[in-house]
Amino acid sequence: MSEEKPFRTFEDFYPFYLREHANRISRRLHFIGTSMAVTLLIAALATRWWGLIPVALVQGYAFAWVGHFFFEHNKPATFRYPRLSFMGDWHLWWEILTGRARF
Repeated sequence: MSEEKPFRTFEDFYPFYLREHANRISRRLHFIGTSMAVTLLIAALATRWWGLIPVALVQGYAFAWVGHFFFEHNKPATFRYPRLSFMGDWHLWWEILTGRARF
């Protein structure tokens, strides 16, 4: 098994992230989970019910991990690259929302 070099920048990481999210159903699950997380975060801010913030994080990751385990058949990049993966989730969400990535 070859050792993978750590990524120095998000720009270096993102192509890897996209390869780990090649399955269309997985991407859709990521988009749905992240969209639900956004909705819960907005609700937390609007209602000042701060308990929604951890629910938003769990909700977002639950959908994403279903995509990885059942459709991608790989481990989420979050386990190896938590910060870069979190950034990738939001970047992919924005690209899908704006039509720059396939849904």
